[in-house]
Amino acid sequence: MLTLFQYSYRNLWVRRLTTLLTATGMGLVVFVFAAVLMLAEGLEKTLVSTGSRDNALFIRRSSETEVQSILEREQAAILEDLPGIAVGPDARRLAARESIILIGLKKKSTSSLANVTLRGVTPRISLALRPQVRIIQGRPFQAGTSEVVLGKSIAQRFAIGGLGQMIQFGNRSWTVVGILDAGGAAFDSEVWMDVDILMTAFRRPVYSSVILRLRDPSDFRAVRERVMKDPRLTVDAFPEIDYYAAQSALMANFIRILGITLTLIFSLGAIIGSMVTMYAAVANRVAEIGTLRALGFKRFTILGTFLAESLFLSL
Repeated sequence: MLTLFQYSYRNLWVRRLTTLLTATGMGLVVFVFAAVLMLAEGLEKTLVSTGSRDNALFIRRSSETEVQSILEREQAAILEDLPGIAVGPDARRLAARESIILIGLKKKSTSSLANVTLRGVTPRISLALRPQVRIIQGRPFQAGTSEVVLGKSIAQRFAIGGLGQMIQFGNRSWTVVGILDAGGAAFDSEVWMDVDILMTAFRRPVYSSVILRLRDPSDFRAVRERVMKDPRLTVDAFPEIDYYAAQSALMANFIRILGITLTLIFSLGAIIGSMVTMYAAVANRVAEIGTLRALGFKRFTILGTFLAESLFLSL
């Protein structure tokens, strides 16, 4: 029996091309499945690390994302006056108005346009709400000016230039004054500027969201109930970390479903390819099988050698 197993193993080397193609097909299936799982896991990790459990995010009721949300100035002012908001070292309440706009910029590698997120933020306060965000080059933008700070990923992947360069969007020129590092969070792929200047440039009269830090995160439920009962407000509230977790779960599930579907298709192709390979191997070796039978080997023993050959291929 050991002799037959050695025969099967050596036969794989004799038919090197067939063995290589079959193994490559099986390896491709494993690679696609593993790559999809890694992509989904990386997306979840990136978005979840973007949020903070101490922050509360307010967006328009029934809106699923900040991009879809609109908040009137009057509503933003009411939210900023809620009780229980933490106060920063400069005695200012840690509540920020923000606006999200998507534009297209050219990538360095292909010169094709790709979506970039512009985040209008409240000067100084938005940075205080995100301690993981650091200015690693240059300086923060000044309030009331057409200055921007680029996320590290944006600076690396898009044809914008470095500090002091000008960017054109929103019918005006913007000066790059700094680069921020968010430690792998989604903010690395955003461009930050003064929220009021951004809204003026794009003629947008409403905000996307309001973010505030609670003195005690356990007060979130009471704050949300207060907001939901206020007839002046049409907003909903989420812990910031939960909001980004929900965003990542939606996209990650889509990627997983797509990946599993592709894996099943590739698996079916690999199975059919392996079957064809083994059928061809058997058909081309009728004389060898006859020789083995003439030497006294039983049918099931010979069948076992071919099954062993298939097992070696799968390994």
